[in-house]
Amino acid sequence: MQLRVPEGGIPTTRSEEPWIPGGGRREISDDIADIPSELEETGRTAPTGDSPAAVSGSRASRRADAKAAVPGRPGTRRRRKAPKTAPAARLTAAVTAATAAATAATAAVVAVLGPWLRRVRPHYPRPGRTDWKRWVPSWRQTGGAVLASFGLSALTLTVAYAVTDIPDNLNSYATQQDTVYFWADGTPMARAGWVQRQEMELDDVPEDVRWAVLAAENESFFSDPGISAKGLTRAILRTVGQGSTQGGSTITQQYVKNVYLSQEQTYSRKFTEAMMALKLDNKMSKDEILEGYLNTSWFGRGTYGIQRAAQAYYGKDVSELNASEGAFLATLLKGAGLYDPTLSAANRTRAEERWRWTLDRMVKIGKLSPKERAGYRTFPKTLESNPLYNTGEQSDYLVELATQHAKKTAHISDKDFDRGGYQVYTTFDKKRVDQLTKAVSAARDKARKDNPEAAKHVHYGAASVAVDGRILAIHGGPDHRKQGYNESNATTVPAGSAFQPFVYAAALEHGVRKSRDGAREPVTGETVYVGDDKVPVTTPEGPYWDRSGRKVAAKNDGGRSYGQISLHRALASSVNTTFMQLGMDTGLDKVRATAQAAGLLPSSLGAQVPALTTGSSTPSAIRMASGYTTFAAGGRHTEPYTILKVTRNGHEVATDAPVPRRAMDADTAAEVQSALTDAFRTAYPETAAKAGGEVAGKRGTTEGDTAAWYAGTEKKVSTAVVVYRIDLAKSLEPLPLKGLGGTIADSVPYGIWSEALRPLG
Repeated sequence: MQLRVPEGGIPTTRSEEPWIPGGGRREISDDIADIPSELEETGRTAPTGDSPAAVSGSRASRRADAKAAVPGRPGTRRRRKAPKTAPAARLTAAVTAATAAATAATAAVVAVLGPWLRRVRPHYPRPGRTDWKRWVPSWRQTGGAVLASFGLSALTLTVAYAVTDIPDNLNSYATQQDTVYFWADGTPMARAGWVQRQEMELDDVPEDVRWAVLAAENESFFSDPGISAKGLTRAILRTVGQGSTQGGSTITQQYVKNVYLSQEQTYSRKFTEAMMALKLDNKMSKDEILEGYLNTSWFGRGTYGIQRAAQAYYGKDVSELNASEGAFLATLLKGAGLYDPTLSAANRTRAEERWRWTLDRMVKIGKLSPKERAGYRTFPKTLESNPLYNTGEQSDYLVELATQHAKKTAHISDKDFDRGGYQVYTTFDKKRVDQLTKAVSAARDKARKDNPEAAKHVHYGAASVAVDGRILAIHGGPDHRKQGYNESNATTVPAGSAFQPFVYAAALEHGVRKSRDGAREPVTGETVYVGDDKVPVTTPEGPYWDRSGRKVAAKNDGGRSYGQISLHRALASSVNTTFMQLGMDTGLDKVRATAQAAGLLPSSLGAQVPALTTGSSTPSAIRMASGYTTFAAGGRHTEPYTILKVTRNGHEVATDAPVPRRAMDADTAAEVQSALTDAFRTAYPETAAKAGGEVAGKRGTTEGDTAAWYAGTEKKVSTAVVVYRIDLAKSLEPLPLKGLGGTIADSVPYGIWSEALRPLG
C-alpha cells in the first residue's frame, strides 16, 4: 500500500521532537498543543492506517501529557491519574483474593494434618467386625465423643453466661408491699395493698431463724457458687420422669425466680435461672441474697416474706421468733398448701415431720446444740387464721381516715404511700368502735322495720374523740364498698341547737354590747335573758330585718316560752331565742372565732347572719365531738388525729405531733361544761344519778327537722351522733327526718350515744 505524503512533509509529533543538547526535548506550549491538527480539520485518515477516533485519542493523550509536564523541568510531562475502579469490581476482587487465600490455607492444613485426620477418622460402622459388634464404638470413638461434647458444652455455657444480663427492674409483685394498720393497743386492724409483704433487714431476723431456713433449703448457701450441679441433675431427672421441673434449686436460684423470672416450669426457664444465679452470686453478697430471698418468698395465707409469715402464723414480728417457730416457717417454703397444719390432718402430719427434720439438720450442721434441740419437742401451735385480714365494711372507713392523716402528718406523697411497706399505728379503740357500730346497726335495723320507705336514705354519723385529740371511734356508714361516703366526716347537715355551747362560750369570753356606743359588759351563768318564743332579734342599732323586710325572730322547740331565764339554765333547756339574741349581743364575728378556736372548721361555719347562732353551721360528727372536748379539757384544744406512729419496714417515720393550744379561758370552759352537765341531768335524771356526775351532754334539733344530734362527754371522751336523711343519688340537700330522729323524750341520737358509751360513768 502506498502512503501519500502531504505537502510540507509528515507533521512532527511531540514524541518525535528532536532532543536539544543539555535540555531534552523542546517543550510545546499548551496553546500550540491545543490547536487542532490538520488531520482533525480535514478529517482525513491517519497515515498509519488507524481510525480517526484512534488518531484523535492519541492526540488528546499527547495534549494531556503536555499539560502534565512539571514547570521548570525540561523533558518532563504531566501524568494523567488512573481512572478509579468501580466499587463492585473492588469487592469482587477482594472476595476472590480472600477465597484464594482461604483455599490455600486449607490446602496447607490438609497437607499437614491430612494423614493424621485419616488415621483418627472414625470408621462407623466399624470395619472388620461382624454382626452387632460393628455397631459398638471403640474406646477412641467414645473418648472423642465425650471430649467433643464436653468442649461444646463448655463453649455453650461460656457464651450463655456472657450474654445473660441481670435485669435492672424486679418483678412488680416482688417489690410491691402492703400497708398494715393497727389498733391503739398494737394489734392488727387491717391491711391494704395487692400483696401481704413487709421488707425486713437481715439483722432483724434472728440467726436461729435464718439457719432454720438454710438447713431446710440450702445448707451450703455460703459456699456454693449460686447453683448446685447435683441439684440441677436431680431436677432434670425428675423432669424427665414427671414432666415438670422441680427441686434442685439453691436459695440464689429461688431468689432469681422470685424477683426476675416467671413461675413456669420449663427447661429454658431453669437454664436462664441457673445462668442468672451464677452471675448474681458474683454481683451481690450472700447476705444481700439471703435477705432478698426471705423478703420475697411465698409462705401461704396470702403472705410474701418472713415478716408477714410470722404475723400470719404466730401473730408477732419475725424478731420475736425462736428456732422452733423458724423451723416451721422454713417448712412452708416447700409448699404452704401442703404444710399449713390448719388445713388438714395430713398437712399437720407432714408439717410436724419436716419440722423435726429441719431441727435435726440444724444440729447436724452445728447451728443448734443438742441441748437446745431437746427443748423443742412440742410442735409450735399456729394461729387458726391470718389476723392481717383484708379491709371491709366499717374498717374501710377507719383505713381511709387513717391514711389521710398518715400522709398529712408524715408528709408522705400519694406515690410513695402507694408503694406500700408502711405500718400505721392508729388511735382507734377496737372496743369503742365495736360498741358504736353495734349501736348504730341496731338503730338502722329498727328504722328499716318501723319506716322502711324513709329509712332508705337515712344516715348515721358518729365519732368519739378524747380530750387530747385522739379519735377513738367513728361510724362511717353501713359498708364503704357500697357507699364510699364517710358519714362521720361529712359536713352536710346543720348543727342546730347543738351549736349553743359555742355561743355561750363566746359571750362568757368576750362579754356583750347592747348599744352602739355602749361598752362591753361581762356576762355569767346567772345573767338573765328573755326566753320567750318568737321574740324579735335586736342589734345595737335596733331590730334586725331580713331581706324580705320582716323582723327576724327565733323559735323554741315546741313553741315553748321560758320568760326571764339565766344563761346557764337556758343552755341546759336548749332555749333557742335566748341564744340567738345572746349571739347578736356578743357579735357574730366573736361567735365564729370562738367556734373555730374550739375546733370547728371555718369552711363549715357559713355566713355571719343571725342563723349562725341557731346552728346553721354544718360541722361533721368528728368536729362536733372535738369541739365539745375543748370544754372538758379546761379550754385547751387539740386538733383531732388518728395516728400514733408510722413506720416503714420497721423504721419510724417522723410525724407532726399535735400540739394543744389555748382556745378559751379555763373558767369559761368550766362554766360551759357545768351547764352541759346540768343539761344531761335535766334530760336524763335517772341515768345521770347512776353515772355519778361525770357525764355532760346536749341534744340538738334543727328547723325543718332535717337533723337530730346528741353530743356529750363521758370520762374525758366526747362523742357526737347525728341522724339525717339525704338521697345521695340526687343531691346533698338534707331531707326531713320523718320521725327517724325520735322525740325529745326518746331521741334516736341519744339512744345510740348511750349504747356506745355503756356503761356510763
